[in-house]
Amino acid sequence: MRAMVSVLLVEDDAVVRSAVTRALTGLGHAVLPVGTALEALREITAATFDLVVLDLGLPDVDGADALRMMRGVCDTPVIVATARDDEKEIVRLLNAGADDYLVKPFSSEHLAARLSAVLRRARREPPPGPLRIGELVIDLDRREARLGDRELNLTRKEFDLLAYLAARQGKVVPRAELLANLWNLSGRDDQTLDVHLSWLRRKLGERAAQPRYLHTVRGVGFKLTAAG
Repeated sequence: MRAMVSVLLVEDDAVVRSAVTRALTGLGHAVLPVGTALEALREITAATFDLVVLDLGLPDVDGADALRMMRGVCDTPVIVATARDDEKEIVRLLNAGADDYLVKPFSSEHLAARLSAVLRRARREPPPGPLRIGELVIDLDRREARLGDRELNLTRKEFDLLAYLAARQGKVVPRAELLANLWNLSGRDDQTLDVHLSWLRRKLGERAAQPRYLHTVRGVGFKLTAAG
């Protein structure tokens, strides 16, 4: 029997909150609906959830700020629901720690598909032990990365991207594979990946023109190799 998934639903519109609660409950999930960011933060510090669905248009705290607050206290996967169909805004949310997003209005089938994809990624078992590539050490259990004596201060998605490439050390990983597995996006040219790669390169202390670890294979994808 499929295990029940616990979902914290943060939505201030009572009609939408009720409809999404019914949809998720109908899928067999346990749903706790709240209407404000402060209620959500109180609940997420008091209990453990498998996933959070977070509306951005909250009455007390901006949803993006609420997301950053959540990331300060837990690592629970978060799907943001937004009416802001703007690429820069979506990239900003992914950088702030969102695992996926939905643009309103959305169907219950679309929500269910996104929820299942995020949970599949969150439950994927990592290989044992740290990954070592030259001076780069990636501890998957602790979600920490070091370059020599320096700890890398990575966002959730930056770490996921680095770990995914490191687990395939020396292999060229197509951008479509990265978009599909890390963001549940189709293989189109998407700025989301480029933004994260740019930030990751900066934290590794390198530039695209002079890579040490993160190499671009033009027209194909990217690979992580030891510095020469």
